[in-house]
Amino acid sequence: MNASENKLSIFALGGINEIGKNMYVLQSSNDIVVIDCGSKFPDESLLGIDLIIQDISYLQEHKEKIRAMIITHGHEDHIGGIPYFLKQLNLPIYATNLTLGLIESKLKEHGLLRETELFMIDSNSVLELGTIKTTFFKTSHSIPDCLGIAFHTPQGIIVHTGDFKFDWTPVDNESQDIHKMAELGRDGVLLLLSESTNAERPGSTPSEQLVGDHIENAFRQATRKVFISTFASNVHRVQQIVNAAIKTNRKLVLLGRSMINVVSVAMDRGYLDIPEGMLLEVNEVRGMDPEKVAILCTGSQGEPMAALSRLASSNFRQVEVLADDTVIFAASPIPGNETSVSRIIDNLFQLGAKVIYGSGNVTGMHVSGHACQEELKLMLTLMKPKYFVPIHGEYRMLHQHGLLAKSVGVKSENIFIINNGDVVDIANQEAIQTRSIHSGNIFVDGFGIGDVGNIILRDRKLLSEDGMLVIVTTLSKSEGKIISGPDTISRGFVYGPDSEELMKEVNQEVRMTIKKMKNRNGNQRVLKQDIKKSIEKLLYSRTKRRPMILPIIIDI
Repeated sequence: MNASENKLSIFALGGINEIGKNMYVLQSSNDIVVIDCGSKFPDESLLGIDLIIQDISYLQEHKEKIRAMIITHGHEDHIGGIPYFLKQLNLPIYATNLTLGLIESKLKEHGLLRETELFMIDSNSVLELGTIKTTFFKTSHSIPDCLGIAFHTPQGIIVHTGDFKFDWTPVDNESQDIHKMAELGRDGVLLLLSESTNAERPGSTPSEQLVGDHIENAFRQATRKVFISTFASNVHRVQQIVNAAIKTNRKLVLLGRSMINVVSVAMDRGYLDIPEGMLLEVNEVRGMDPEKVAILCTGSQGEPMAALSRLASSNFRQVEVLADDTVIFAASPIPGNETSVSRIIDNLFQLGAKVIYGSGNVTGMHVSGHACQEELKLMLTLMKPKYFVPIHGEYRMLHQHGLLAKSVGVKSENIFIINNGDVVDIANQEAIQTRSIHSGNIFVDGFGIGDVGNIILRDRKLLSEDGMLVIVTTLSKSEGKIISGPDTISRGFVYGPDSEELMKEVNQEVRMTIKKMKNRNGNQRVLKQDIKKSIEKLLYSRTKRRPMILPIIIDI
């Protein structure tokens, strides 16, 4: 086999210079392995968009080479895009027990479960994916059943850490495989892909176990109902909330679809221990003493339709937050969500609730699931990679992670800070980055995948800012005379009864434009353009606004 046949390529289709939408690809001459398939939530500029997923056109062009998709763990930024991917490319998926349960739930919802090949793996599994032998090691994170991956290729060992931290006292007693990590480093890691989420934070991330004591203390001090909100996928946190409820003699109610779904999957697969009779239906709360009830709900990030937001606005029919109830935020706001979370906290205080919120460092109600600087350096020291590619983070995080790698001995010329689509090619154990493949974002809007582009988003932005004006005019086909109209309809621009004079001016301008056009014998398309231009000019001079203008010409 010659050098070109041994060549290895590594690139990302998502997860670089962003938080979310993770997808990484390892390609040899004849084999492709896909790692993770996450989604990303849109920001406020992407009006009406539900999710953002990867553009996988490169994989579609090389689909005959794809051997498998391996999922490192069950968070949305790693599994949220799977149903949409499978609608374009069907391929076998390998994941751990809990992760498979969460994926199966998604595939059922999309009607894809029967036609998808799903295979369960664990940290002892070995996969032969063409020329790529694949082994695994356990990592600690904020969801159980997480794996790092080692690819044993003809070029050398490539390691993908998955999301991780080093938790020396894990809630489930499942410690990270530090000995396997060290063995990989001893055997020689050619290239390491390591997550960068907390690369800006000094020190080490505290153990999840510390949160349990703070939750239990808050439950003991509460005199009435307890509402507690956290990430549904943080199964360890949910178990500690269950334990606190048991110790304080409270029954537990689950609110929110994702919370009910994750708890159901985790219980079925043995990752949550909830005694029989512990869970109540929400309609049973009214008949119980408030000091005997705890309510675990979604909405810690201020999502407007989540349970906590509806409770804060007194918009949840079966149960309500009353004066002296305790509300606990057992999660820190993700950057960008602070305003929404603050609004909910304000509403809860107005209802008379006692609210425990703020940084996990202050309240003790949250710890991160991601490694801080000392743990990232430990991973680099264990793996001893020749080449390093920081992943899973925005640019400043990747940059900081690169500096950490340099501080523990990785040569600066061997550190690649890449963009989505940038390809790191390896031949003869030497890595270079000189080319890129196509990558990008695909927008999911309802049932539509990729059918909303920049033009539609521009129109939505225009409508949201200055509204629209529809001008309907009926013309005689033979003579071009106005038979009826113009009739002007305003939506989101000005209120009709308060702006009659402006609407009269608009209608007069339309009549004049049609009259000029009649003299020039123009066609309807040109007439619409002329009406649009003249009305845009008029409205901006009168209002300094630019609504969307839709001229409609009916020829009779």
